[in-house]
Amino acid sequence: MIGDFKRFDMGRRPNRQWRALTPVTWLLSFPKTYKHRAHIDKTELPEQLKPPYFLLCNHNSFMDFKIMTRAIFPSRANYVVAIDGFVGFEWLLRAVGGICNRKFTRSVNLVRNMLHARDNGDIVVLFPEARYSLCGTTASLPSSLGKMIRKMNVPVVTLIMNGHHINSPFWSLGNRRVKPVESKMKLLFTREETQQLPIEEINARLSSGFIYDDYAWQKANRVRVRSRKRAEGLHKVLYQCPACGLEYSIASGGSTLSCTSCGKSWEMTEHGELRALTGPTEFSHIPDWYEWQRMNVRREVENGEYLLEAKVRIDSLPNAKGFVTFSEPGYLTHDMSGFTLSGSFEGNPFDLRWQAQSMHSCHIEYDFKGKGECLDLSTTDDTFYLFPDKGDLPVTKIALATEELYRFFAEDEDAREVNLAELEATPA
Repeated sequence: MIGDFKRFDMGRRPNRQWRALTPVTWLLSFPKTYKHRAHIDKTELPEQLKPPYFLLCNHNSFMDFKIMTRAIFPSRANYVVAIDGFVGFEWLLRAVGGICNRKFTRSVNLVRNMLHARDNGDIVVLFPEARYSLCGTTASLPSSLGKMIRKMNVPVVTLIMNGHHINSPFWSLGNRRVKPVESKMKLLFTREETQQLPIEEINARLSSGFIYDDYAWQKANRVRVRSRKRAEGLHKVLYQCPACGLEYSIASGGSTLSCTSCGKSWEMTEHGELRALTGPTEFSHIPDWYEWQRMNVRREVENGEYLLEAKVRIDSLPNAKGFVTFSEPGYLTHDMSGFTLSGSFEGNPFDLRWQAQSMHSCHIEYDFKGKGECLDLSTTDDTFYLFPDKGDLPVTKIALATEELYRFFAEDEDAREVNLAELEATPA
């Protein structure tokens, strides 16, 4: 542990949502869903289905929580919430059924608390991607999810929402007044299937059931975004120029992207497509550009060449009372072995490591609490928010590299035999 702080009690059992607060969640959620003319399709949800069940939702914006609240009406639920959501509101989050977790860690307490919530007879809600989608498409799902479904031993329902990224993309938060938005609630597994199907088949069905693409949805439904600033911030996700190949040369402004190196520009249309202003359009579909960047990162990983080193400012979150700012910067390395964070706190040096095989993804922010782009890494008792000490921190590439490193080692026979319990982020 770094610092003599009281740690958040992850082992404390979650409350059932207070009945008095359930109408409050409706009051906070329903007006927004009606304003966006939200349609929730439940045709593939058996009418006889009642709690308890396990609800898995995709994650594109804060509106997801409001649509989910309306989708499960009038039932109450317990929700897995990241620890930063508890800051200043721990009593309230616990009262409405929040289950605290540190992102991208393996926690026995989380499993126990989810099972406890199930035993209360309520819905257990999980956003398994554990972060907002960067470009409106499916993010990485943990391979352990199939085992969790087996342990829950209740029906599994998915809630896949479309339009939320178009309305408030992670790279430019706000409200673009997109309406209507659509959601589909579907029974993915019966309780019997969760016990009878092999874990591999459960994960395979999960993967196919979690496929979504908000830009394809926007194009198919001819949803218009009239904002003149609709492309501002998109360079945070589309960071590499497909014309000249230079990384972090893309700038955005108004409805256009441009490369500061070769000068090529693209317009983002009102229907979410890209059109080159000169020359050929390399990628008209935004997720295709994003996946092209992934393939470039994958080649670096497969060639053993991936490396990032940066001096970072550190805030930590040992509990829900607030952030602790380190007086001295730290040093972050991300390479073929994973993450290393070294530094000193109150004169005591530390060296933390997260092996590549232990993290199927990571959590990044483009403007965390007004402080700019950020990477956060968690141990079982602390979360470290890392900001660039100078210049920029290439968080989108870091996120892609984390996923590609995990895939690289998962495809290696030796990596499959690694004891995952030994891969938790621990002091070196």
